[in-house]
Amino acid sequence: MEVLTRERAKPALPFAGSYQLIDFSMSNLRNSGIEDVWLSVQYQATSLDDQIANGRSWDLDRDRGGFRLLMPEQGRSPDAEGFAVGNADQLFRIRDQIADARPELTLVLSSDHVYRFDYFEAIATHRAKGAEATMVTTEVARGEAGHHATVTVNRLGRVTDFAYKPARPTTGVVAAEIFVYETGTLIGVLDDLHRELTTTATPDSNGLGDFGDHLLPRLVKRGHVYAHPMPGYWRDLGRPETYLAAHQDLLARDPGLFDDPGWPIVARLPQRSPPRIHAGSRVEDSLISPGCEVHGTVHRSVLGPGVVVEKGSRVVDSVVFADVRVREGAKVGWSIVDSGSVVGPRVRVGAASLRKTPGSEDLTLVGRDCRIAGGTTIARGSRLEPGTTA
Repeated sequence: MEVLTRERAKPALPFAGSYQLIDFSMSNLRNSGIEDVWLSVQYQATSLDDQIANGRSWDLDRDRGGFRLLMPEQGRSPDAEGFAVGNADQLFRIRDQIADARPELTLVLSSDHVYRFDYFEAIATHRAKGAEATMVTTEVARGEAGHHATVTVNRLGRVTDFAYKPARPTTGVVAAEIFVYETGTLIGVLDDLHRELTTTATPDSNGLGDFGDHLLPRLVKRGHVYAHPMPGYWRDLGRPETYLAAHQDLLARDPGLFDDPGWPIVARLPQRSPPRIHAGSRVEDSLISPGCEVHGTVHRSVLGPGVVVEKGSRVVDSVVFADVRVREGAKVGWSIVDSGSVVGPRVRVGAASLRKTPGSEDLTLVGRDCRIAGGTTIARGSRLEPGTTA
């Protein structure tokens, strides 16, 4: 996510104004009744501190089990020191801790996706099939599939082919990065792969890489990996264009994320005053968070907590993070503006309009705590690093 993740972990990115991406995986775990949750963070881990708060919001702060934060360690093992290079590498580095916990199954998932799902549905499929691994799948447009791992399944639900980020995908069925593993098999295969890859490893990596590089292809080859199709909405928010698109999905109607009171997305929500929409303002198809003050125009956009849109200014087709101020006469379009930034009077940020579905190169990203002086134009597709004065 480029300048937006220079100073935060990707799961700490805000979503729908007051939530963070981590809230969705944590809430799905809580609502599924899974009570032993380990969170592995290697990059900008402190950016999650306030939101996670030792798992309190999800009833995971307890003396036995509950929430555990895994940090990179030196000295635990000579072949697994320092930072992991990929999620399979990270699993290898904590394999002894997993073994010591003695779980029957190990559920592994990423935290930069938004969806609503009961993980025990996948666990039920896993047990019914006698699987070594079960991957939750979803379907995306063929053009999007190349950014994911594509999956081919036979009539029995067994995975027969797996391609990691293929240049020319032959299917739109992709792994949703939710995996159920038989713990003993997982650890055994990781150890086998590590021994085999020792000759190609580098000082900074043991060669295991991501799950799609070696781990899942090896398990698929063994013939006991099954798929569990996920119903409903799922989005990967790992790129600027998908991040903005997911917010736009919310504006007309809830696509199935927040509309079930029996399956709440729980979060540590901001304690702010209600938003104020002042006389003369115009707000259409937008989400306005607590603490906002709107005097200008907001169309098809999401405003985070405490955003101020002054009189005569316009925010269109954009996502604006917390405590941004858009000064009088400024125009923001097809942009993502990070928290604490000030868009000066009569500034132009991003595109006024786009005739096609935007790619990353079409979107303008403004990093945290930027200051854009009055009358400045920030062109479509620009990137401002955090703390920039323009």
